[in-house]
Amino acid sequence: MSVRKYADRKRYFFLSVEETQAFAADYATGIPPGSVIALIGDLGTGKTTFTQGFARGLGITEQVGSPTFKIVSEYKGDHLILYHVDCYRLKNGADFLNIGGETLLNPDNGVTVIEWADIIEEILPAEAIVIHFSRIPGKVDQRGIIIEEHRDEIISI
Repeated sequence: MSVRKYADRKRYFFLSVEETQAFAADYATGIPPGSVIALIGDLGTGKTTFTQGFARGLGITEQVGSPTFKIVSEYKGDHLILYHVDCYRLKNGADFLNIGGETLLNPDNGVTVIEWADIIEEILPAEAIVIHFSRIPGKVDQRGIIIEEHRDEIISI
């Protein structure tokens, strides 16, 4: 069994879609080029909502939607390109690599945000930022996220 160790883990709660998007827009302004952000969570937990706000933070004015059927969407921001990936229809990391995914894991001129990243977890870069999404029980519009940054290593136990 493998366990990931993280240097920094932060938890946030949002009362609305607008709060989630505002946080994501602000968060995007501090993300350096070449970053990979792995989004993990059940259907309807806010992954695409977060990505829409993140895109706004990069200066993207286009409508950002879930790329479930095309798998990858590309958006040009003020200074960076956003590669928005949806792995929902993939089976594993090999499927991702077969569509040219290795370039998306090393985005020199942009940032890659991957929805359903748990499907390709075994090939994510060690330095990927992992964000876990969840619903708040009994609160229709409220969501929680946990951000795990600066993954140190994967250890076997």
